[in-house]
Amino acid sequence: MKEQGLRLARPIYEGLPWVYIACGLVGLAASYQQSSALMSFAYGLPGLLALLGGIVVLLRRRDYRRMRTWYERPDALSDVGRKPEQL
Repeated sequence: MKEQGLRLARPIYEGLPWVYIACGLVGLAASYQQSSALMSFAYGLPGLLALLGGIVVLLRRRDYRRMRTWYERPDALSDVGRKPEQL
């Protein structure tokens, strides 16, 4: 029997990078509204990290999908690292 890990529904999975980007933008906007340098940093750093993380995830997904189109059998990529008896 094939073992599967925890999986998210496709709309949630596809929307997560956009949620990261939106939260990052909110954090950066909140950092500009603060008068205290410490609070501005406390909002700005996580906001910047969330924004960059969302962009990185979007670009990595795009590159992976583009790479899959180059192969005759795109599902063969998921077989890498498996033992022959599991295939």
